[in-house]
This record gives sequence, C-alpha cells and structure tokens, in this order.
Amino acid sequence: MDFKKDYLTKNQQIVLNLLEKSKEPLKAYTILSGTKNNGITAPTQVYRALDKLIEIGKVHKIKSKNSYIACNHEQCNSKKSVSFLICKDCDIVIELEKTNISSYFTKLSEKFDFKHSEHNLEIYGSCNSCNS
Repeated sequence: MDFKKDYLTKNQQIVLNLLEKSKEPLKAYTILSGTKNNGITAPTQVYRALDKLIEIGKVHKIKSKNSYIACNHEQCNSKKSVSFLICKDCDIVIELEKTNISSYFTKLSEKFDFKHSEHNLEIYGSCNSCNS
C-alpha cells in the first residue's frame, strides 16, 4: 500500500479517490457534489482535503481552470512548481514531470537578477486524439 495513502483522513481519501477516477480536472464544487453521498457536505471539508493533498503532492491545481487533478506520478516532488499540457478540446491534462523545466526557469530568473521559487505552467493545445 502507498505510505502516504495510509495516513490520509477519511475526507482526503474520498476526495483523492474521486479525482483519481476522473478523466478531467474537477472544480471544488463538482468534487463536493460527487462526495456528498460519502459524508462530505460542506465546501470547507473539500478545500481542507484539497489543501493537504496538494501539500503532500497527491493533487495539483490547474489554476487557469480553478480545478484539480490527481497526480499520477509516484513520489511526485512537484508540490509548488508544476507544468501541464492541457487539451483545449477534451480537457485531458498531462503533467510534465521533468525537473529541467524548473532549472530552466531558475537560470532564466538569475539572468534578470530574480529569484525563482515556483511556477505553474499551463500549455494549451490539442492532444493527439482531438488533433486527428
């Protein structure tokens, strides 16, 4: 069993399970609607669960869509700096897990005497299925 999943609260596990089953990013109120039968009845319960899941790297926020996805990468270390490819037609999200993206932004920032601490890169286009 996944070490971190063993220590999730009931609400965190419910929210994570819903996100893992979803094929697209979900907004917080969609998550609330999908978890009401499991005892999550208030937005604050959803947001608390999401905050913790983001903190431990199990969930990422798609800021431009104000929505959330489960991270599919074991031992994801992208808690603050994330990069995504997002299909504008079907909403599929692909997380780019290469650390060289963050390194690139750090080097670019240093060039302008700026300290890079995190990023959220969202690249929109068409996936192979929608492009065909």
